[in-house]
Amino acid sequence: MVADTWFGQALTVGVDIGGSKVSAGVVTPQGRILARVRTETPHRSKSPEVVEETVAGVVEEFRSAHPVRAVGVGAAGFVDEHRATVLFAPHLSWRGEPLKDALTVRLGLPVVVENDANAAAWAEAGVGAAQGSDDVVVVNLGTGIGGAVVLGGALHRGRYGMAGEFGHMTVVPGGHRCECGNRGCWEQYASGNALAREARSLVAAESPVAGALTEAVGGDPALISGALVGELAAKGDRACVELMEDAGEWLGSGLADLAAAFDPEVFVIGGGVSENGDLLLGPARTAFERRLTGRGYRPAARVVPAALGNEAGIVGAADLAREGLPRWRQGRRQRRLSSYRRR
Repeated sequence: MVADTWFGQALTVGVDIGGSKVSAGVVTPQGRILARVRTETPHRSKSPEVVEETVAGVVEEFRSAHPVRAVGVGAAGFVDEHRATVLFAPHLSWRGEPLKDALTVRLGLPVVVENDANAAAWAEAGVGAAQGSDDVVVVNLGTGIGGAVVLGGALHRGRYGMAGEFGHMTVVPGGHRCECGNRGCWEQYASGNALAREARSLVAAESPVAGALTEAVGGDPALISGALVGELAAKGDRACVELMEDAGEWLGSGLADLAAAFDPEVFVIGGGVSENGDLLLGPARTAFERRLTGRGYRPAARVVPAALGNEAGIVGAADLAREGLPRWRQGRRQRRLSSYRRR
């Protein structure tokens, strides 16, 4: 008979659901991933049933080789306060989707559903870039901006489970239209989409400073992405460096607002855009320090890049799933990752 733990410790699966892929791993309490898989879901992945089938298949594959005790799922969207239902997922056709119940029936295992940014933040605060800090704000820069807050060593989900949607703070009243329906949202100025939009406008206007961009896409602005802007900025193209600086200034300005609200010890910046390093974070730190309320008379939070990359959502979701296991809710095991981060 196979033991139900890995060297006496419960194993759980963490699943990170994106618009076109499902990434998952078997995770130990220390945050070590023993096995992992990434599955590209079919085009009809926007269907809840197809995503559920994909997740169930991945978990069953893991169970054939590992004694899995529970499953944590990180989903990009609004997850209710019971961590059971995806109320709204902008990149999937999920509206009030009872994901926890559906997966529990399929798998016969305890399931926890969490916002993907919350899951990533929990991992970064426990075993990642913010180890040793109990007050952390994580900002994920990708197509848009996601975020999460850890206060006093616990996730701050808000009354209805929707805290951390920083990308939709209005920073420019009447500004650029956002997919959420509002105007002037933060993610319209400091995200990958924002970088791409500004670069496209330079090429479309036939700006003399956009030569490298124009050449890279053969004159077609529609082919420009935020990643391309980052690549050219890393090679020293002045126009792209300036676009990165602009995004960094917007990022730092927003962080100053978040510092006024939450007063964290650390800001962790993750997501694909953060991979541009100091091209982005340098201007962000400068703008943050310039805009910080009470600057010069208060400690300033550190602004650091995320450490776990694409593994953060998997590790965090797996650990959050472990909360529901009875023998892990007692004594020093109550805050598993927090205990490991101080070792």
